Amino acid sequence: MSYKIPLLPLAEELESKAVLKKCAKAHQALAELKGIVATIPNESILINTLSLQEAKDSSAIENIITTHDELFKSDNLAQQFITLAAKEVFSYATALQDGYRQVKQHGLLTCNDIKKIQAAIEQNNAGFRAQSGTTLKNEQTGEIIYSPPQTHDEIVELMSNLEQFINNDECCDWDDLIKMAVIHHQFESIHPFYDGNGRTGRVINVLYLIKQDLLTLPVLYLSRYINQHKQDYYRLLQSVRTDQNWEPWLLFMLEAVEQTSQQTIALIKAIKGLMQDYKIQLREQLPKIYSQDLLNNIFRHPYTKIEFVTEDLQVTRKTAAKYLDELVNIGLLSKHKIGKDNYYLNDALYQLLLNVSTNQV
Repeated sequence: MSYKIPLLPLAEELESKAVLKKCAKAHQALAELKGIVATIPNESILINTLSLQEAKDSSAIENIITTHDELFKSDNLAQQFITLAAKEVFSYATALQDGYRQVKQHGLLTCNDIKKIQAAIEQNNAGFRAQSGTTLKNEQTGEIIYSPPQTHDEIVELMSNLEQFINNDECCDWDDLIKMAVIHHQFESIHPFYDGNGRTGRVINVLYLIKQDLLTLPVLYLSRYINQHKQDYYRLLQSVRTDQNWEPWLLFMLEAVEQTSQQTIALIKAIKGLMQDYKIQLREQLPKIYSQDLLNNIFRHPYTKIEFVTEDLQVTRKTAAKYLDELVNIGLLSKHKIGKDNYYLNDALYQLLLNVSTNQV
């Protein structure tokens, strides 16, 4: 079907009574999340652990399926991955973290930033589509559902307009969360890349919230909610194109923000509680080796390695191995051999993240 993508901002009024009411609830949950994030002593714990969680869920929407085990046994620093899917998930997490640093540094989210995000996800530098022929099809029937803009010039024009809309707060007075939902719809409709549009669009969501200072860290990940309601997500995206039916789409995205905020708050509280338990046991049972850096290390990822400890604590391999083995002896970690390497699993954190995936947190 043909859908003439409008330039932003739209002429119609989007802030209905129902949308504004939902907006207030979403903001409340988001503000609470921003507050609890500030209480975690080492931000890399949340960025690393939760960005991997988001990467896993966002990739799953595109049918790139991996397990927590495959992810935590992979080593992104050494570029050693258990599966190709795990490698793709790590590429997504890296793109998200790089994009976050860029937005924090410059306070902008530009077309060049978006290209870099997509390049990191897809591991190529293809840039915006240059040839016609791209269509979005029903996976089951092969029926063409939607044809995005076909020419490079049109894509560039629409993306330039979107870039202005993202970065110019004066261009319209819509609430930031409504703007985020409109930005996401516009980006997915432009479909500017050959591949990686869905994942890039979901990175843009969280980076826009960072840019608008609704969050200080990129820890609100809507992909889990979208993955759980995938049919509704695609149906509502399309409903805007066919019927200009904005309200259900906006309500869906606001519900995603509210629910995901609440789930992330519960997860961060659980991680904090677990860190406190580990801290007490470390101080009581291993006072000679206790340090906040060591505690942070075993919470940065559910698996740690001797190399991670030597780097974080600036100790020798022998000392790092001794520390980790002592943590195994008192039951805080378990030791696993994969190939030639020893991995040390924070079983409690691993179980916590597993529970999140199965809606038990």
